[in-house]
Amino acid sequence: MLPTVTNETAAGLVVLCVDDEKAGIEMINERLENNRHVRKILTAFDAAEALRVLSGNDEELVARRKAGLPAVDVVFCDINMPGLTGMEMARVLAEFNPPPALVFVTGVGGDEAVSAFELGAVDYLLKPLNDQQRVDKSIDRVIAKLRMSAAPAAAAPSAVPETRDDEVIPVELAGTTKLVARNSVRWVEAQGDYARLYTSDGSHLVRIPLAQLEERWGKVGFVRIHRSYLVPLNLITELRMGASGYTVVIGSEEKELPVSRRHTRELKDKLVRSPRAGFGS
Repeated sequence: MLPTVTNETAAGLVVLCVDDEKAGIEMINERLENNRHVRKILTAFDAAEALRVLSGNDEELVARRKAGLPAVDVVFCDINMPGLTGMEMARVLAEFNPPPALVFVTGVGGDEAVSAFELGAVDYLLKPLNDQQRVDKSIDRVIAKLRMSAAPAAAAPSAVPETRDDEVIPVELAGTTKLVARNSVRWVEAQGDYARLYTSDGSHLVRIPLAQLEERWGKVGFVRIHRSYLVPLNLITELRMGASGYTVVIGSEEKELPVSRRHTRELKDKLVRSPRAGFGS
């Protein structure tokens, strides 16, 4: 394991970097050292060593575990490693209580981006990490996720939870991975085993069933209005009754979508309970 790097001048994140290549470790470290939010960096050359670090006797990590915190705030992990892969290690980390945030770093795109999303990764970075701003943005997403996780458990839940930009969806297009923020999604349409995400700058097809997105995003205000559509409740501006049934309007006459009979009652109830004015009157 390479020596631990610390930035004693700034309170901030404790990070574990995992990569089976020394050049990969050095590349990640350089970008993280240049970020003002990162205080301490631990390193490991494979998943087995990373798990030993997380459960080891480093004084600070032991104290964090005793305090009910994750051993480190975030793990930056290469995907393609010998032995236990980054994806397999991520499944192990997900069983930790509480688990650290996770950012994947890889030299290739493809279906791995979809798998990373399914595992709850905060971000997905492509090598080489030449863009400091891109890594800084990843750290900002980690901080947003940690702040949300640290919110007081006793706080009264809102009828419509706020959609937060702590989750991104990797979208593959012509060999390029585009990261779409969840809170930029205006509505989602089912297309077989895929889902099409509609944003203000176009649409993006992802290999994720609509039912899976409904399960993941229901707690942040997305509602199923039809077997083919999932929408953010806070973007519904009208519920209309027509000859063929109900429809909803998204935004300022931006899009009108059908509401199926089986979802009408639940949608009405949620709109009435919504803190926005108008629907409950």
